[in-house]
Amino acid sequence: MIRAENLSYGFPEKDLYNKISFTLEDGRHCAIIGSNGSGKTTLAELIRSPENFLYQGTLKCEDVGRVGYVTQFAVRNKNRSVTVQDYLMEDFEELRRRMDEICTEMETAEELDELMEQYQQVMDELDAVDADNAEINIRRQLQLAELEDKAGLELSALSGGEYKLVQVIRQMLRRPGLLIMDEPDVFLDFENLNGLRDLINAYRGTMLVVTHSRYLLSHCFDKIWHLENGDLQEFDGSFREYNFSLLEKKIELQETAEKHAAEVRRAEELVERLRDAATEVIDPMRGKVLKGKVAYLERWKARSIKPPFVEIRRPEISLPHAAPAEENAVLLRVEDYSLSFEEKLLEHVSFEIRAGQKIAIVGPNGTGKTSLLRDIRAAKNPAVQYGEETKAGFFSQLQEESFCEDNSIRDEFMEAGLETRGEVDEYLRKYCFEPEGLGRKISQLSGGEKNLLQLAKLALGEKNLVLLDEPSSHLDTFAQLALEDAISAYEGAVLMVSHDFYTIANCMDSVLYVENGTIRPMSIRAFRKMIYKHHFSKDYLELETRKKELETRIARYLEVGSTEEAKLALEQLAPIVEAMG
Repeated sequence: MIRAENLSYGFPEKDLYNKISFTLEDGRHCAIIGSNGSGKTTLAELIRSPENFLYQGTLKCEDVGRVGYVTQFAVRNKNRSVTVQDYLMEDFEELRRRMDEICTEMETAEELDELMEQYQQVMDELDAVDADNAEINIRRQLQLAELEDKAGLELSALSGGEYKLVQVIRQMLRRPGLLIMDEPDVFLDFENLNGLRDLINAYRGTMLVVTHSRYLLSHCFDKIWHLENGDLQEFDGSFREYNFSLLEKKIELQETAEKHAAEVRRAEELVERLRDAATEVIDPMRGKVLKGKVAYLERWKARSIKPPFVEIRRPEISLPHAAPAEENAVLLRVEDYSLSFEEKLLEHVSFEIRAGQKIAIVGPNGTGKTSLLRDIRAAKNPAVQYGEETKAGFFSQLQEESFCEDNSIRDEFMEAGLETRGEVDEYLRKYCFEPEGLGRKISQLSGGEKNLLQLAKLALGEKNLVLLDEPSSHLDTFAQLALEDAISAYEGAVLMVSHDFYTIANCMDSVLYVENGTIRPMSIRAFRKMIYKHHFSKDYLELETRKKELETRIARYLEVGSTEEAKLALEQLAPIVEAMG
């Protein structure tokens, strides 16, 4: 369906792709992954509308037909009065309206050829989208997404996650030849994420999805495009199989590198012996042999392995230096908090955060979690009380609150307190921003790059409590792991709103679970058990635990050069990856 050869494209300040080639066959579900800023969204846009880009190389989209698109920034008109059912019927009703208009024109027209052609075109479109069964198909899709009870609701009454799913359903009902989705999972709660998973897996068309969701990546795709440093690697298979192949390649490369290093050492020893012999006896033949061996040694050194996709640089995320606080001191107390908009969302909410605690606020979309966190940040609600020793920092999911978007990256951090260009350059290099790119305006960055910068800005100064509102959103999988490490290592307290099960399960101590308009505390063990019970097979937790254990062992073996032990662990990992599907 789609084929690119030697495709190159970039901006004046940054080259994105350097002669990349790829294919997307009919019916495949392909995920685009890669580091933040590697050009994933741009590549999806280029495929969607190649006429808008001045690229080099060839890009052929054969028999694609209509292209559907779901943006990561779904904005709705909350003043518009329309039910979910009527909204999903709009495209079908528009086609039927056009059909009626053509028939009306035919009644008085003298020339019918053009109208007959239009009539046939609309008939073909109605047939292509299965308009006769529109109501049945809508009901099926809503059931699949677990939204069947929302059909009669006003669109404005949906949560953000529910609205995103409705956008996906609307595009799927159009039955495009290619459906492109850009981070459709952003901010979805776990129930909605399951709905999105089921919609993707039931869809029979060709799909191209930009995503960082480890859950979707593990459950939804049969092809991977991995973008890094201007190059693209294509893999036919699941994300788990792809990660397994990367580990396999890493071990193979280390084994090759060890043999290569041994060969270099032998060549160096031979060169040294020949040099010693040449100084003792002047012999033209020995000099010629020495010259040949030196050239041989240089060739071997030049053949060093440089794998672009195996050793991917991970940002060094950190949270701010933890300001001093007495052990077990109360840094934040929320007492009898209530929240209402058009209806009561939360009431009688009480909890406290003590020094060093890491707590996640978890619950469905639209239950008031972010509003609660913003009220805590503002500290104007009488139900919110900070401790005397508290120094708090805040990460917002509304990125424009944290930056002046017209600033360059470098200027933003000099205004934040870093004193010299060199200091900014050195600091941001840890977050995978190279000095040559720091002149770019913040408005030009991807969502993931902006969130990395927001984390970098948060880390400046001293704070013993950080409030994090969806910090893993838009971050690539490598940055998500780095964030988890930073939270785990942080000596201060963390209060985090998140829908990312992995981030919560991997680095938080406990959960405040939003339920029936209030919040109840839950241990992280109980939370993990609840999630696995409802959303995974009974053996999944055990398999995932064993998988992580083996992957950690392989990484440790490779660090110390124990290639044979790494290969044995990889053999044990293979059947686990296969069993996880």
